[in-house]
Amino acid sequence: MELPTPQDLRQRRTELDLTQSTLAEMASVSQPLIARIEGGDVDPRLSTLRRIVNALEEAEGSVVRADDLMNEDVTSVAPDDSVHFARDVMLDEGFSQLPVIRDGRPVGIISNSDIRHAQENDDVGTLPVADVMRESVTTVERSATLEEIDAALDHHSAVLVVESGETIGIVTEADVAARV
Repeated sequence: MELPTPQDLRQRRTELDLTQSTLAEMASVSQPLIARIEGGDVDPRLSTLRRIVNALEEAEGSVVRADDLMNEDVTSVAPDDSVHFARDVMLDEGFSQLPVIRDGRPVGIISNSDIRHAQENDDVGTLPVADVMRESVTTVERSATLEEIDAALDHHSAVLVVESGETIGIVTEADVAARV
């Protein structure tokens, strides 16, 4: 990562028509600190510089957030639904997985591979989804960045977007790939 110079920061700020005070507020630092950094009088901590650069990127609209990526129409099943019903929904919708939601809150996820692994039971289709689903589900707030979502997708096949604990969207690898 190449660190921006004080001149780079000043130029980006002025191109965005931001005052030092506005940038300081966006980055949660003081206006005098912005002035000293732009003047080359002080070398900021890396964490401070990162907050300033993130604020500039957000002002430029280059920060992609969950809110930008998510599908708000979340197709889901309830824990009490049958596995047969969940499989039919996946087939009808063309999905390989579905979030399991109770009263608006995510409680798990069920996928084709979960159903396949449960095939030991001859009547797997009659079991409730709760008996086959994985309880491990990753959630993020709508303000989560693409980098945070991408890191979560390294370990999970979908990320649910929540607000006050309630599911408001879903982001999959396909959504990220389409945006990149």
